[in-house]
Amino acid sequence: MSTSPLEGGLRGVLTLLLVLFFTIASFAQNFTHQDTLRGSITPERAWWNLQHYDLSVSVNPDTKSIQGTNTVTYEVLEPNQLLQIDLQPPMKLEKAVQDGKDLTINSDGNAHFIQLQKKQEKGKKYDLTLHFSGTPRVAKRPPWDGGFTWRKDSNGKWFIATSNQGIGASIWWPNKDHPYDEPDNGVDLSITAPSNLVAVGNGRLIETKDNGDTKTWHWKVVNPINNYGVNINIGDYANFSETYDGLDGKLNMDYWVLQENLEEAKEQFKQAPMMMEAFEHWFGPYPFYEDSFKLVEVPYLGMEHQSSVTYGNRYMNGYLGSDLSGSGWGEKFDFIIIHESGHEWFANNITNKDVADMWLHEGFTAYSENLYLDYHYGKEASAAYVTGTRRNIQNDRPIIGTYGVSHEGSSDMYYKGANILHTLRQLIEDDEKWRQLLRGLNEEFRHQTVSSAQVEQYLSKESGIDLTEFWQQYLRTTKIPLLEYKVKGSELQFRYTNIVEGFDMPVQVTVDEIEEWIYPNAEWKSKSFGDTIEKVEIDPDFYIEHKEVK
Repeated sequence: MSTSPLEGGLRGVLTLLLVLFFTIASFAQNFTHQDTLRGSITPERAWWNLQHYDLSVSVNPDTKSIQGTNTVTYEVLEPNQLLQIDLQPPMKLEKAVQDGKDLTINSDGNAHFIQLQKKQEKGKKYDLTLHFSGTPRVAKRPPWDGGFTWRKDSNGKWFIATSNQGIGASIWWPNKDHPYDEPDNGVDLSITAPSNLVAVGNGRLIETKDNGDTKTWHWKVVNPINNYGVNINIGDYANFSETYDGLDGKLNMDYWVLQENLEEAKEQFKQAPMMMEAFEHWFGPYPFYEDSFKLVEVPYLGMEHQSSVTYGNRYMNGYLGSDLSGSGWGEKFDFIIIHESGHEWFANNITNKDVADMWLHEGFTAYSENLYLDYHYGKEASAAYVTGTRRNIQNDRPIIGTYGVSHEGSSDMYYKGANILHTLRQLIEDDEKWRQLLRGLNEEFRHQTVSSAQVEQYLSKESGIDLTEFWQQYLRTTKIPLLEYKVKGSELQFRYTNIVEGFDMPVQVTVDEIEEWIYPNAEWKSKSFGDTIEKVEIDPDFYIEHKEVK
């Protein structure tokens, strides 16, 4: 469609301003070329769809080194001859092989561009074998600043684990290191380790091969899996298990713990079936029956590796023995068992397409902690817990990050996220409907990568409430709505400040022991009561601030 010179000129100016804005924003955040290669769906990623990883890794504790291969099976969506694989130094991508031929690799930092020789035909599937080796980065503060953790247990035996959510799976193995694409047919993971140890991975154990001084443990995942969830755990493990009668049938629940902690684990892990019962009630069936459920002890706090939830909470309730809410209810459960297992639904079943939307993982899972309490201890306990966690909210920046550059939002994604959802539950005003919305999410987006926008739209549509400004207010700003109110005899006057345009969330108040809904917006409104108002209380389940003004 043609435009007038004036329209074209204005459009050009606007385009220039937008370019300048995003350029300044990028510099302000110190985003780099490598951030773009890591965080965007580059042309060299977009043309192929992951089908399967066949990952074999040999772990040498004495030299803290690894070597192995990863055979990537992919489907061609659009023909292309250049394919991006990610692997971070000091790990080395030794070679890439297709149909027995070594391929040319051109590296740009962590991204490696492989020139394919065979014509890539749309709709066809191909294999690419990647050979890698090196001394992987040692985790500085696992699981947040991740890599490999090399420790020894009290008996002097090696105790080793990987954790790499933030820094990326490519910290130790070559893969398509972007969350939007998961292998449709799962992963085969073969771990070779010293024969006096046990190696535990994701999914089910297929076979163990004795190589003499070493053993190879072959684990298999048949469901799609996010790449950061693929993990290696090696130690002097003992194993015990149970069968859970779940919504989708018999579920194998396996526990791998250090020999020295076996009896403690048998007692503490009684919370695992309690977790499963609560979360299947709220979220629907455990998403990975085919791959079983495991708790695996590790030498760090723990993480949500799919079907291989890692545990390091020292067999205590709370978060390393403390209650993050200050309400006392956090002492009723083992934080790592409950929180990290909650991620099986939110992070592993439903996965963000871009880490800017990491709140979908952490907000919903932080909220799962109080739903666990709700199921086992009641609604008042759960409300006290989740509102108590507000003390951890900083409102330093929005909980949605910057798209396309591997940039997460604020750590407020945990407990601000949980309180956003708790507030939404109040707006739904029907706990059974709320439960069906949460279950519906896990069914609608089962084994998929999604955006925050998709989840926002789903909850708006299915709740029947236009939540446009609600999401904008809470996810994309640091503003907490301030409800100002005045008492004038028998009249209550009220309005919101510190809000985005159009924000008009209703809220429950108690006026002289009578519960009422009021409908504030940016303008002063009023509601009359029969008698002179003596006391006004704002329902604490709504995540707002409030003050009386004269």
